[in-house]
Amino acid sequence: MVWATPVARRNTFADENFSYRASKDGAVFISHHGKQVTVLRGRAAASALRRLERLEDHALQLELAKLTGSFKRGKERGSRR
Repeated sequence: MVWATPVARRNTFADENFSYRASKDGAVFISHHGKQVTVLRGRAAASALRRLERLEDHALQLELAKLTGSFKRGKERGSRR
């Protein structure tokens, strides 16, 4: 039996929220809803690209979310006055 993670149970990645593209110089650009959120370079980019090329659909979205880290944990909060 395969256990679903809490994220999988919520169906958070049903839509394709994340996308990526690789450049000629080996950098990997990760976008969320069309806005670039992370750039990987060097060994991290090469390793990530190898993993990403093997994944499909939901697994790809989950891996891209993990690679971006907590990019939504900062500036989206409103200012406190």
